[in-house]
Amino acid sequence: MALHIIDRRLSGKNKSVGNRERFVRRYKQQIAEAVQRAVGKRDIRHIEQAESITIPRKDIREPLFRHGQGGISDTVHPGNSDHVRGDRIARPQGGAGSGSGSQASDSGEGEDDFTFTLSKEEFMELFFEDLALPRLLRTHIASTQQFRLRRAGYSHDGTPQNLALLRTMGGALGRRIALTKAPQRELKTLQAQLEALLAQDDGTSEVLAELQQRITALQARIGKVAFLDPIDLRFRSRTRVPVPSSQAVMFCLMDVSGSMDQARKELAKRFFILLYLFLTRHYEKIEIVFIRHHTQAAEVSEDEFFHSQETGGTIVSSALVLLDQIIRARYPAGDWNIYVAQASDGDNFNDDVGNCRNLLVEKILPLVRYYAYVQVVQEEQSLWQEYSQIARQFSHFALRKVSVPGDIYPVFRDLFKKEGVAV
Repeated sequence: MALHIIDRRLSGKNKSVGNRERFVRRYKQQIAEAVQRAVGKRDIRHIEQAESITIPRKDIREPLFRHGQGGISDTVHPGNSDHVRGDRIARPQGGAGSGSGSQASDSGEGEDDFTFTLSKEEFMELFFEDLALPRLLRTHIASTQQFRLRRAGYSHDGTPQNLALLRTMGGALGRRIALTKAPQRELKTLQAQLEALLAQDDGTSEVLAELQQRITALQARIGKVAFLDPIDLRFRSRTRVPVPSSQAVMFCLMDVSGSMDQARKELAKRFFILLYLFLTRHYEKIEIVFIRHHTQAAEVSEDEFFHSQETGGTIVSSALVLLDQIIRARYPAGDWNIYVAQASDGDNFNDDVGNCRNLLVEKILPLVRYYAYVQVVQEEQSLWQEYSQIARQFSHFALRKVSVPGDIYPVFRDLFKKEGVAV
């Protein structure tokens, strides 16, 4: 006979999941610092991986109380020819009393630093923990899992504590009136006939006996109508309705013109990969629109956005025109939190810089919650100079520069840090 054992525990084979979660909560600051150190050592392409981090032993050592000797005591150590009372004894050189010394020692003891392996999910959760979309507001009702209860009339089924007593008794009374109205009318007629016969008859006729039998049957029929029937029960009913949700859309604009060489495109892609990971992990209900541009702009798929090899001249306003058209056609500002992230090398056709400024100031910035511009070179070209003037006018317009891969993560954290959180 085969024996099959099914493990239905929420933690499955990982029996220590509770202890693990408590450890992460307790030493969250040390683990978060270790995660930040680990981020600087790995490539953006390999950011979604587990990580073994090391926490200094001194940070997790439990406090320990001991009973001291107390008081002042004089001790004579025989054979001491080096020290007298009041001398300061120097600390032993490396190796003694430490587990991390660089020199070998034949004495002393110590403890190694604690190594802890974070899973992929734990690492990413701590990686993005203190980031958020700026100025996010609740907007229109969206497809969301959040609901609230609202009164929705009455129903025939429910729990005793939801019984609507007045409604139930009113329904019972109405039912009794409806079921007995015709019999009551007939009963009154028969009783009137009985009184007329009794006034003329001595009470021994067959007609009188039959009339009395009909009256008795009608009274029994009326008496059988229940005072309270299960059909009369009414319960207060409540229904779940969706609550207003933070409905957001992120527009990703990337310059793929000829001036964007492979290294610059790689920097822009790394920034957008980090942004994509952040949005998809932090926000369950968010839409992402990808736009690539050179002399012409086009809305593309995620795969084409990151892997297409198309190139050409540079007219940045083409992307802004398409952005404005999509917003007004599909994402009304009254219903959506609109965000834009743009990456470029700052190079643009000279006659087009003014068009970019007019589009941003007059059409786009009044509609969006936040606009982030990342330039992938350090030189301040025409687009950067124009955008710098716009940033002084609009507080929700931010611009930063990155020139090497190591700048991407700090700049990203600076652009999307939670309000009130220091970077």
